[in-house]
Amino acid sequence: MLVDSRWLVNFLRLIGAAALFAFGAAVMPERWMVEIASELGIEPFPKAPLTFYLARHLSLLYGFVGAALLLIASDLPRYRPLVRWAARGTVLLGVLQAVCDSMAGMPNLWTWAESISTLLGGCLLWILDRQTPVATWNLPENSSRC
Repeated sequence: MLVDSRWLVNFLRLIGAAALFAFGAAVMPERWMVEIASELGIEPFPKAPLTFYLARHLSLLYGFVGAALLLIASDLPRYRPLVRWAARGTVLLGVLQAVCDSMAGMPNLWTWAESISTLLGGCLLWILDRQTPVATWNLPENSSRC
């Protein structure tokens, strides 16, 4: 069953816009990071420069991923080959999040919520990509579907 491309575009926009909020976490005061971690049951939060550096840079990375998804959604025929790779990467990220979170000793609820939601999001992106027809008339002559 083929679906209208608006489903794929809107999904990319939704996830992309949500990921932009990560830019805010990149400039969040350290005290807030510690308090939020405590509220989530992640104690003690290591108050070391490397911890804050990694947290801020991960937030920046998530924010730029969101910007990239919004760019893809802005011109789907042009960037369509990237959608399949984004879906594959997101599925792989979900699996690797479960491994890394478990190795880090994160709470089970955190590990499962983060990894399963990422995995399901990647699967949904993959399904929407496969179910959305490719507008070949908008693609360059020698491009193909990945």
